[in-house]
Amino acid sequence: MAAERGARRLFSTSSLWLYCLLLLFGRPAPGAAAARSGSPPQSAGASIRTFTPFYFLVEPVDTLSVRGSSVILNCSAYSEPSPKIEWKKDGTFLNLVSDDRRQLLPDGSLFISNVVHSKHNKPDEGYYQCVATVDSLGTIVSRTAKLTVAGLPRFTSQPEPSSVYAGNSAILNCEVNADLVPFVRWEQNRQPLLLDDRVIKLPGGTLVISNVTEGDGGLYRCIIESGGPPKYSDEAELKVLPDPEETLNLVFLKQPSSLVRVIGQSTVLPCVASGLPAPAMRWMKNEETLDTEGSERLVLLAGGSLEISDITEDDAGTYFCIADNGNETIEAQAELTVQAQPEFLKQPANIYAHESMDIVFECEVTGKPTPTVKWVKNGDMVIPSDYFKIVKEHNLQVLGLVKSDEGFYQCIAENDVGNAQAGAQLIILEHDVAIPTLPPTSLTSATTDHLAPATTGPLPSAPRDVVASLVSTRFIKLTWRTPASDPHGDNLTYSVFYTKEGIARERVENTSRPGEMQVTIQNLMPATVYVFRVVAQNKHGFGESSAPLRVETQPEVQLPGPAPNIRAYATSPTSITVTWETPLSGNGEIQNYKLYYMEKGTDKEQDVDISSHSYTLNGLKKYTEYSFRVVAYNKHGPGVSTQDVAVRTLSDVPSAAPQNLSLEVRNSKSIMIHWQPPSPATQNGQITGYKIRYRKASRKSDVTETLVTGTQLSQLIEGLDRGTEYNFRVAALTVNGTGPATDWLSTETFESDLDETRVPEVPSSLHVRPLVTSIVVSWTPPENQNIVVRGYAIGYGIGSPHAQTIKVDYKQRYYTIENLDPSSHYVITLKAFNNVGEGIPLYESAVTRPHTVPDPTPMMPPVGVQASILSHDTIRITWADNSLPKHQKITDSRYYTVRWKTNIPANTKYKNANATTLSYLVTGLKPNTLYEFSVMVTKGRRSSTWSMTAHGTTFELVPTSPPKDVTVVSKEGKPRTIIVNWQPPSEANGKITGYIIYYSTDVNAEIHDWVIEPVVGNRLTHQIQELTLDTPYYFKIQARNSKGMGPMSEAVQFRTPKASGSSGKGSRLPDLGSDYKPPMSGSNSPHGSPTSPLDSNMLLVIIVSVGVITIVVVVIIAVFCTRRTTSHQKKKRAACKSVNGSHKYKGNSKDVKPPDLWIHHERLELKPIDKSPDPNPIMTDTPIPRNSQDITPVDNSMDSNIHQRRNSYRGHESEDSMSTLAGRRGMRPKMMMPFDSQPPQQSIRNTPSTDTMPASSSQTCCTDHQDPEGATSSSYLASSQEEDSGQSLPTAHVRPSHPLKSFAVPAIPPPGPPTYDPALPSTPLLSQQALNHHIHSVKTASIGTLGRSRPPMPVVVPSAPEVQETTRMLEDSESSYEPDELTKEMAHLEGLMKDLNAITTA
Repeated sequence: MAAERGARRLFSTSSLWLYCLLLLFGRPAPGAAAARSGSPPQSAGASIRTFTPFYFLVEPVDTLSVRGSSVILNCSAYSEPSPKIEWKKDGTFLNLVSDDRRQLLPDGSLFISNVVHSKHNKPDEGYYQCVATVDSLGTIVSRTAKLTVAGLPRFTSQPEPSSVYAGNSAILNCEVNADLVPFVRWEQNRQPLLLDDRVIKLPGGTLVISNVTEGDGGLYRCIIESGGPPKYSDEAELKVLPDPEETLNLVFLKQPSSLVRVIGQSTVLPCVASGLPAPAMRWMKNEETLDTEGSERLVLLAGGSLEISDITEDDAGTYFCIADNGNETIEAQAELTVQAQPEFLKQPANIYAHESMDIVFECEVTGKPTPTVKWVKNGDMVIPSDYFKIVKEHNLQVLGLVKSDEGFYQCIAENDVGNAQAGAQLIILEHDVAIPTLPPTSLTSATTDHLAPATTGPLPSAPRDVVASLVSTRFIKLTWRTPASDPHGDNLTYSVFYTKEGIARERVENTSRPGEMQVTIQNLMPATVYVFRVVAQNKHGFGESSAPLRVETQPEVQLPGPAPNIRAYATSPTSITVTWETPLSGNGEIQNYKLYYMEKGTDKEQDVDISSHSYTLNGLKKYTEYSFRVVAYNKHGPGVSTQDVAVRTLSDVPSAAPQNLSLEVRNSKSIMIHWQPPSPATQNGQITGYKIRYRKASRKSDVTETLVTGTQLSQLIEGLDRGTEYNFRVAALTVNGTGPATDWLSTETFESDLDETRVPEVPSSLHVRPLVTSIVVSWTPPENQNIVVRGYAIGYGIGSPHAQTIKVDYKQRYYTIENLDPSSHYVITLKAFNNVGEGIPLYESAVTRPHTVPDPTPMMPPVGVQASILSHDTIRITWADNSLPKHQKITDSRYYTVRWKTNIPANTKYKNANATTLSYLVTGLKPNTLYEFSVMVTKGRRSSTWSMTAHGTTFELVPTSPPKDVTVVSKEGKPRTIIVNWQPPSEANGKITGYIIYYSTDVNAEIHDWVIEPVVGNRLTHQIQELTLDTPYYFKIQARNSKGMGPMSEAVQFRTPKASGSSGKGSRLPDLGSDYKPPMSGSNSPHGSPTSPLDSNMLLVIIVSVGVITIVVVVIIAVFCTRRTTSHQKKKRAACKSVNGSHKYKGNSKDVKPPDLWIHHERLELKPIDKSPDPNPIMTDTPIPRNSQDITPVDNSMDSNIHQRRNSYRGHESEDSMSTLAGRRGMRPKMMMPFDSQPPQQSIRNTPSTDTMPASSSQTCCTDHQDPEGATSSSYLASSQEEDSGQSLPTAHVRPSHPLKSFAVPAIPPPGPPTYDPALPSTPLLSQQALNHHIHSVKTASIGTLGRSRPPMPVVVPSAPEVQETTRMLEDSESSYEPDELTKEMAHLEGLMKDLNAITTA
């Protein structure tokens, strides 16, 4: 808003009751304010002002002019006191004081004398706007009117020779410039052609002759008579052929085209057909025959065209032109669309308000097409911001009023047909002045509290202890205590004033009831500092304010990603449909979307709220390009914007009539018509011609139509009657059809012709205005208007006017003499002439101005440009300006332009933004992208070159799209092994550091039930072994970078083959290393050895023997352990009981080992299994995070000391649970998931508590023997204690019937060293290890390399005991069993043997 039109106050005494309120409840106003408002200082109270009537009586309209003529743009406004009228041209105020051609008339109208217009100098043509201002009140603006100056004509098409049979219709075309169509007339055999009911000229200039006779044959030409010498077209011969006495097929010579008209206008639907016999023409509308004879509004013109006058909304529809000659019938159709100008259903209402309030100006409009609405305050456009918002499509909401918001607000509705405006006044009262009664919709809910009149008495002190009791990202809850002056405070109400730090505009939120001492401020911005203060109010008024409280809202990161697959396509000339899909990274439920759109070539972006995935925008400009983008909103706010998509609306017929229609009577029998094309915004395509219709004012049915093609803007109508009034109207045409016509314009031909028997008299005036190399000459015609003037002759030269002579048209009133010498004395003469000769000259002299100084030198570019990265989409640019003083303070009107781009892709265009300070915050950038920035400075007409470039790379962001092109294939020759391939995410937003593969046999299972496989970030393929045959598997992949995990891909299904090609065929095992031992929970796929002499029967005997021997050994060990009750063991057992019984893992709890939930099936081994001497070098090293934070790697190199190899329950596993991978390649156990080393008191997410077994380290608290080699094995270490224990990894449920989790008889190891296939990285999730003394159950999946910290995956086994049994189970795990527990162990072993027998039998 303009600073000089800030808050203005108006003193008024028009209301008696307001004056009474002033005396009773007002308080003194400062004298300075009273002086500014135009009222004397008030000693008894403050002034309550009334609303002042302020509106336009007359507004300017579009006008067509010619060079040298005078133009008046009317404007008049009403107000008390009288307003000051100013004029804008093309948005800039005109300085009328020093302008010798433009002057302001007393009523406010603008008078332009001697319109100037040339090819390179068009100072008068443009858009004009009237601005009315009342000091201390406000400003209003009128509609914008276009002044167009007509150009010179030329032919674009000319008549062509043709032949026609007698009795048929003929058409002759003549296309000229659109503004010359009214000046076109026709001649037959060099004689003027008289138009009648049989011979008509269509509005575009086309000549139609119906019922042709022999007399119609001859040579035809069209003539342009626009003031200068006539311009003739080529002659074309029309031959009239005799009736051949045979039938000819019907053809259309002219068909109707679709039109758009406004209510109240008239139109012509052209239709001309030819054939033998000659056809009869009739019209139908929507399958109903039209009665043209009994209707005053429907007229059938020559040749069959239909004229519709005074169009109503009911005239819209499809029209059919039918030609019928008895032998044949043909038809053509056209659509007539009827539009309506904008009208107000609800106009803005005047509003009283106090500072810090929120208000809403309501504005409801209708029209066809749907009007667009914009708001203007005191003559300046209202730009939407945090405090000025467009709500409910058309209403204006102003938040946190300040004094400068006072003034006049105008709602301007505009569509293709026209525009309308309505205004309202806003008056901001002092806080102690009550607000008079207002419509309930003018104030928002936050400020509609009743304001009682203040009375004299003590005011409350400041509220105490104002604190922010709850701070979120979007709201803050404030609480406080009563003021010291009123400890009870039951009758006090409170107002909370708040604003952004550094913003002067303050908003207010009131408590809902007396005595309430808390309030919640909503709709705040994340990571923003706000300043709050609280004021108490009693019946006497507002008290003291509390000290300012500075609070910063929480930052917000859980925002939606960009909506994918955004598409936009035009559905009509005024509508575009935009579609999109749900964002892949929603981060919560999407509440709504905001669609932003902007017209190409403008910088004003508009938006609309949408709840679905598509939206159709109506009321757009026709044949105009728009850009669109979509932002998704969730409960946290707006997400990432999509890329812009651009589309252009379809072309259509013109939506407005030609402008500035004018009539010029040439003589007693001819009238010249002039017009200008419709405004560019309403042409809707290329104008191809114009239609002119005219008739006598006394005979409405006598209508003649002429068609002018091309860009002709004038037409001469001849053959008229003397002293007769005629009506004219013009319509524009495009390839889509004919647009709306102008209103009827009337003029009367002369009773007699002007005199051309003598030369013209001397021109009445001559004015010259010298410039540097040119002189502008303007004049007025002779006073005697009865003598014909054909033109003017201008002579000029240095010292003599006879050096050169120029002749101009009789309509011209000015001319610019070019290419003159500076500082030279010229003499100019002006003479009027006609066909008789030249009249008396008029002389004038002028001295051209001296040569001007050259253009100013350019400014120095900014220096020290720096780019500071703030986030993944924001970079702050700072710089210095050497042309400023040392303190770098800007005191003039200079501004800076910042431009930036990225080189990927290479053809990226620069984006620009302007700044008035030495820094700029660039937002909306892409994550992890390198940008280059440069700055230039502009001051007035001077500007600098671009500065040196600065570069900055935005921070990374979590991937916003999943890995793509996921495929699963079976490995050749190994049906139980599959290979997963994929491509990186398209939106990685940083370097991919790893992938996680999820797979399951149940696509509908919870994600924590899926098996996971981590992969390093530089690999795009992975091998998974030992799957169940003939089973469908589903695979998903998730990518991660340094910022966290991205979304999962869609599930991909793959079914393993039915039979194994290597089963029972003596195929060799893969090379698993010399230390390979078969897993006890491994695959049920038998693997033979090529060197083994054993047959299948011997293999079964060995398996059964191994089982029996293992059971006996286990029983003996169990009995032996139950008898070991040394005092040291008892102490440890007591410690375990105390720790687990209280569910608090402290002190030595890191030594506690969990119970064996694997039914001790590892004890079926015939001999201990040695560990692999080194970890597999091909293993992937991608950690499985528990949250988006990186996990700190832990060094696994530990010595043999027992304390160094033990890990606490709070985050580490013991080295005894570490398992190697070198001996496990190619053999995948069916029990895929390890146990998590979480303390018992931590609940596992998404898992019922009754099924939860809190797993611990695989080392019991009472074990005496430790494996010194465990320090060198590779394992996963749980996340550190500092990590959030609530964020656990997905939990895998193990069910006996699941194909991934069945038990099987282990295979016998081959005697020789087997081979190993290292084609692809393979990650078995469960491995075993050999212990020197005691075989512990394996709880962790060793899926990482040495030195990498991995949190193990928790597994919930259906047979796990409840949490209450944890203490007893930990006690049992120390190798000392009570009798009851031993019995249960034996029962478990018996169940396992039954399973083994069943498998062996099968």
